[in-house]
Amino acid sequence: MTVMRPALFLDRDGVLNVDRGYVSRIEDFEWIEGAKECVATFKARGWFVFVVTNQSGIARGFYTEEDMEKLHAHMAEELAEHGTAIDRYYHAPWHEEGEIARYRKHSIDRKPGPGMLLQAMADFPVNREQSFLIGDKQTDIEAAHAAGVGAFLFKGGNLATFAEWALASFEDGMRG
Repeated sequence: MTVMRPALFLDRDGVLNVDRGYVSRIEDFEWIEGAKECVATFKARGWFVFVVTNQSGIARGFYTEEDMEKLHAHMAEELAEHGTAIDRYYHAPWHEEGEIARYRKHSIDRKPGPGMLLQAMADFPVNREQSFLIGDKQTDIEAAHAAGVGAFLFKGGNLATFAEWALASFEDGMRG
């Protein structure tokens, strides 16, 4: 029997790393305070941890999927050095006004659509009712709600501290 586990869904830019606008290069990447600790703590609890990130900069021609994958590999290396990992990175490179034709379309994967979260729940044995997302934009919150998971709006500070507060609030809400 497959054991269902809760999942922490994390937006990338503005939650895991400082959002400098279309971050695609390792030299522009800077972790948010407490981000690595947040991932490690939830993984130690037995949770899945997923990144769900819109990457319209790909559709806009600012960088390529390969650039993004190199950045995610860099993140994975740094998390491994911290003794932890992201279970999977999901991205939505689509944008209806994109410059790159193959990415110029509407997609349910692009937040506020729930596609990336739904795909993670199809790929892994996620307990939806015990899962939540931390994002920094209203579209993140809408995507989580559309996918049937909890959601918290992160406005900066220490992500590990915020995630502990979010977990406590979420569990209180489940009991209430």
